[in-house]
Amino acid sequence: MKRKFLSALLLMLCATFWLTADIKAQDTNTTQTTKQVTANDEINLETQLYLIVGTNQEVPDPKLPVSLEGVVKQLRANLPFKNYRLAATMINRVKNEGRLELSWIGGPMTLAAGPTPALNPSFSNFSIRMVKVAPASSGEPIVQMQGFNFGARVPIQVAGAIAANGAVAPTINYERTGVATDVSMREGEPVIVGTLNIGPSGDAIILVVSAKRTPK
Repeated sequence: MKRKFLSALLLMLCATFWLTADIKAQDTNTTQTTKQVTANDEINLETQLYLIVGTNQEVPDPKLPVSLEGVVKQLRANLPFKNYRLAATMINRVKNEGRLELSWIGGPMTLAAGPTPALNPSFSNFSIRMVKVAPASSGEPIVQMQGFNFGARVPIQVAGAIAANGAVAPTINYERTGVATDVSMREGEPVIVGTLNIGPSGDAIILVVSAKRTPK
């Protein structure tokens, strides 16, 4: 009888030990998960979207930011344009695993001759469904942009109507262009997302994006 009691007591002690160990392990995992979630919540990213126009026309100010030197070198090696100019730069701050969406009105994308095209703005929108820092197989963090979407309505001059005095009044049509994709990149390194042709001028918009973590 005494032996059975000791055996039962030993079983109870073992069960209590394993139950306590399991609870501690769960508490440790919960604490680690909470810390990871908190760390992710504290991360903010600075995104930079560059709109570069590739053209065979003369560019008034061909200077581009130093950070884009590597990109421009790649463009000159792979695209047939003589010159490149920076049409727009959009800098935004977004929470890690957050989304971003913006729209803006800008100047004409092309450098067509004549005063009329310069009076017609372009309408652009840019969005990312989710941007986040993620581990890579190399151990170096990468930035993922899921649901990258850029769209624009650009003014295109077409043959105009002839007025009573014989003058030709130019006609402007707005045409849509854009790209949607998913992008991964090294932190702080600009990458080319895509190119978009914009009208009979032969010019093209080159989309370049980068992202990096910012101080709290």
